[in-house]
Amino acid sequence: MREPWVVGVSGASGTPYAAAVVGGLLDAGEPVDLIVSRAARLTVLDETGRPFRDAHWAEDLAAWLGRDLTGADVRHWPAGDLAAGPSSGSYRVRGMAVVPASTAACAGIAIGLSKDLLQRAAEVNLKERRPLVVVPRETPVTRSHLEHLIALHDAGAVVLPASPGFYGAGAAASAQQLVDFVAGKVLDALGVQHTLFRRWSGRLGAARS
Repeated sequence: MREPWVVGVSGASGTPYAAAVVGGLLDAGEPVDLIVSRAARLTVLDETGRPFRDAHWAEDLAAWLGRDLTGADVRHWPAGDLAAGPSSGSYRVRGMAVVPASTAACAGIAIGLSKDLLQRAAEVNLKERRPLVVVPRETPVTRSHLEHLIALHDAGAVVLPASPGFYGAGAAASAQQLVDFVAGKVLDALGVQHTLFRRWSGRLGAARS
């Protein structure tokens, strides 16, 4: 039986993180169900210059990821489709990542608002006790945002801020290396194998040698 990972993309800046997570899952041979919020479509267009359209999602996703999706196990669900598979706990998935997670998405998931499929799917993963990784990117944060993140943590989610590490390449790290570090941490939290970054070996400078 197909058991995909759900990737929800909300409207916060940081769509390269989402692309890296989806790419990492596909590289690992994992099936992916994708939900891109209405606000995220505007962010994708702004950050990449490319649209993301329901009717052309496969070609738009391939262009966004910069890869051929022939043979990839990817399914797209429109964010407004509240009758979609991931809206129900009986639809089998392995877990979900919301990347990037806007303050609005975090709040909606924390209080069970379910205003769109992304929020509903995340709530379903919480209630079914499946892995949920939430990747907030905005900074600084308000007290209400912190309270919502605490509520998500207490409900069982992994709150994983988009905070890249520099020990792999230091100040010479490229933007893609920093993006891949965060994406790799998301995959670690989901228990998916990857090679997106060099792991700490316990020896200073080892990753640069």
